[in-house]
Amino acid sequence: MEILFPLLLVALFVPMFLGVRRQKREAQKTADMQDSIKVGDQVVTTSGLYGTVVDLDDTTVDLEIAEEVVTTWLRQAIREVRAENETTDETVTDEAAIDEAADAPVEESTQQTETRLTKD
Repeated sequence: MEILFPLLLVALFVPMFLGVRRQKREAQKTADMQDSIKVGDQVVTTSGLYGTVVDLDDTTVDLEIAEEVVTTWLRQAIREVRAENETTDETVTDEAAIDEAADAPVEESTQQTETRLTKD
């Protein structure tokens, strides 16, 4: 019974300790990414806005979100830097539509239906 309490404490604190370490590692990775942003990078903000970095300072980032439209954001609002060779959602959607069209059954005409039903 004397050893049960220390084992219970270890069983509770070890997963919590490992979770905190993982969270710190992720926070450091995000901070490193935000510090490595440079002019010309395509980024996504935490609110889902896509933009291109046009100017930087210590705490803010100016993003061009449309031609001649520049907005200022905190560096902490940058969620990810997009890779330049990523495909856009439109390309993925088009490929998915092509795959779905190939797998979809072909609709037969009225005449084909009548012929098929009257063959017997």
